[in-house]
Amino acid sequence: MSNSLFNMSEAASIGIHSMVFIAKNKDRVNVNKLAEEFNFSKHHVAKVMQRLNKFGMLDSSRGPSGGFFLKMEPKDISLLDIYEAIEGKLPKMNCPMGYDHCPFKKCLLGTIVNDMSEQFKIYLEEKSLQYYLDNNF
Repeated sequence: MSNSLFNMSEAASIGIHSMVFIAKNKDRVNVNKLAEEFNFSKHHVAKVMQRLNKFGMLDSSRGPSGGFFLKMEPKDISLLDIYEAIEGKLPKMNCPMGYDHCPFKKCLLGTIVNDMSEQFKIYLEEKSLQYYLDNNF
């Protein structure tokens, strides 16, 4: 995560969108389909999918009818799991500028940055792939 208050990388967006799409499909989904569906680069999608495969969320098969499929139950994969598989552990943000040292005794923005980053984490934690299946996305 960058030093801005909120920043989701393209890779994290690819991962989250692709995982929900895969969960919603009965058939295996290949890189070309994901790239076409979301207008992402095939190369970037392939890299993200390999990462999620490495973390045990996906499996894949080769060949004309090959593609990716969930290796875990949708209820067991949260958006936070996907995000952290791609970006690493979500850091606790205290300073919107990412500074370790501030000349003031208290943050001029109070606890808003920490509160918002905690809310973002809770949101990602609470939303499993099953949520998107159950709520007709």
